[in-house]
Amino acid sequence: MALQLLLVEDDPVLADGLSRALQAQGMHVILVRDGLTADSALQGSGPEVAVLDIGLPGIDGFEVVRRLRARGSATPVLLLTARDAVEDRVRGLETGADDYLVKPFATAELVARIRALARRHAPPSTVLALGGVSLDSATRRARVGERPLELSVREWGVLEYLLQHAGRVVSKQQIIDAILPWGDDVTPNAVEVYVSRLRLKIDGAGVAIRTIRGFGYLLEAEAGPAGG
Repeated sequence: MALQLLLVEDDPVLADGLSRALQAQGMHVILVRDGLTADSALQGSGPEVAVLDIGLPGIDGFEVVRRLRARGSATPVLLLTARDAVEDRVRGLETGADDYLVKPFATAELVARIRALARRHAPPSTVLALGGVSLDSATRRARVGERPLELSVREWGVLEYLLQHAGRVVSKQQIIDAILPWGDDVTPNAVEVYVSRLRLKIDGAGVAIRTIRGFGYLLEAEAGPAGG
């Protein structure tokens, strides 16, 4: 998905040029030209990154950032300004801005800084995946390719643990310890049953749960075409 960017710049020539350049980099740009509109746009879910000029009509960029942080928002903010005095940079950062870029600047540097801010503030992925198998812990949905995968609570727990440790051998006891929150009556024989069921359910997904005798199980991608 395209990065959602709020660009706040009152100079029409610079604003239009930056907007086109950032869209050409695959970003979805919301362009506004004054501080009060920027303050409104940053309320609610808001953009992923905000790029603010400091010298804005209405309220300046410092005040926009101050209000944003007062609401408890962690939206990353990069300030743009022609001011290069140290006190202005310090004020911007102390107000709550994450980065600062002095005009004139190279568009390539702006793009790099925006992407760096987005990476640093991106929420951790909730998806575990290997081959054609994926588990999303946020939505509690599992899939083999595009096909929904129906799992019991304990089957989910076993597969989740195996995916978390893909490429490593895990023992039955480690699996038992991992799924204990769903009950304390899990036995090594029960783990064998869950693994057997999972093998059937993920057949053809390009992954295999291998038995390593005397040690436990190993989840790994299969060589060659899925299911081969």
